[in-house]
Amino acid sequence: MITELKNLPAMEYRRFGKTGESLSVITLGGMRFKRGWTPPRNRLPKESIENCMEITRLALDLGINHIETAHGYMKSEHLYGKVLEELNVPRSSYKMMTKGAPMTADETRKLVEEQLTALRLDYLDLYGWHGINNEERLAASTAPGGPVETLHRMKEEGIIRHIGFSTHGPLNVILKAMETDLFSFINLHYYYFFQRNRPAIELAEKKDMGVFIISPNEKGGMLWSPSEKVRSLADPLTAIQFNGRFCLSHPRIHTLSMGIHEVEHFAQNFKILNGESYQSETFQELKSGMDAPLSALADRCTLCDECLPCPENILIPEILRFRNLLEAYDMSEYGRFRYNMLEGQGHWFPGNFAFKCTECGDCLPRCPEKLDIPKLLFETHDRLFDKKAYFKNKILQLIVQVAGKLKKILKL
Repeated sequence: MITELKNLPAMEYRRFGKTGESLSVITLGGMRFKRGWTPPRNRLPKESIENCMEITRLALDLGINHIETAHGYMKSEHLYGKVLEELNVPRSSYKMMTKGAPMTADETRKLVEEQLTALRLDYLDLYGWHGINNEERLAASTAPGGPVETLHRMKEEGIIRHIGFSTHGPLNVILKAMETDLFSFINLHYYYFFQRNRPAIELAEKKDMGVFIISPNEKGGMLWSPSEKVRSLADPLTAIQFNGRFCLSHPRIHTLSMGIHEVEHFAQNFKILNGESYQSETFQELKSGMDAPLSALADRCTLCDECLPCPENILIPEILRFRNLLEAYDMSEYGRFRYNMLEGQGHWFPGNFAFKCTECGDCLPRCPEKLDIPKLLFETHDRLFDKKAYFKNKILQLIVQVAGKLKKILKL
């Protein structure tokens, strides 16, 4: 393993838009350290510390200079704070990004101060308002005198250097947030198997915003475990290499957040680097081969969104995207993973399961491809739905609701 790490490609760096920061194209994401999600956030098990210590030390040694975390990642900020201090890492040698979703000015200042304490830092290089996922959260975060305005005041005070936002939201909300000109960078989803946010990448280029890609290996297709068809089409690259190079072929994409939490993850992720143009003729030929099954797919949803809104709050294009990937690339594992997140993630992944379609027909005349949308929705649901997981989640949600009500009663 040590020999393999010594022979990895050299890290590459890109200017992170108008922030002017030079970031490694691979970011060390801090969401997945061992036992990192077990509350309380400030109680750090030895196993968690050792895991974070080993991975952070290797990441810095290998040239990664961008570390990403969030208040919402439970122990992550506290782990980084302890580990970076114990490693005695020079503050100038890395850039720290954290995120939070405070809803008022007072909450913003209080939260940032808590995060600085957890991270054991005097200032933050990059702070992202976490989760501008719908119109309501956009309005709340950017309200006059509200959270983002407070972040800008803290920037003037030297507490924060650059302000951005993260989003799992629809494209129209993303573009609207970018057009406020309140942000210097954006964290968003964009991968080979999810290209709907390309207009946001193009707008970021126009506005010289830093572009950070969220979870390209997991949300981008569970690429450490690709279908045999994807594996074959990507050959001689791995699926992770193909997707990583696809992302980096866009000069305005600056860094990819890899949730590296095991030593072996370094090799699989560093191999996306090639030290040359990511738009080579060889890669474009490989991409053409990957494009072919989707282009040839009958009843392909083009993800135009003309079918929305749905009266039953079904995100038709996203569900039919899963169908596209099933039919064209045999991506059943990824489809089940993402589809069964519906109805359990709130604004992070909204929308109802396809079985709630009432066949009202509202979407049919709006579809330029003339697809039989209800039929395709039901077929996709039958292939991806995990009934056991659904009822387990419903029971857990009920328990949480009952516990919340009991807590209120006991306070009375």
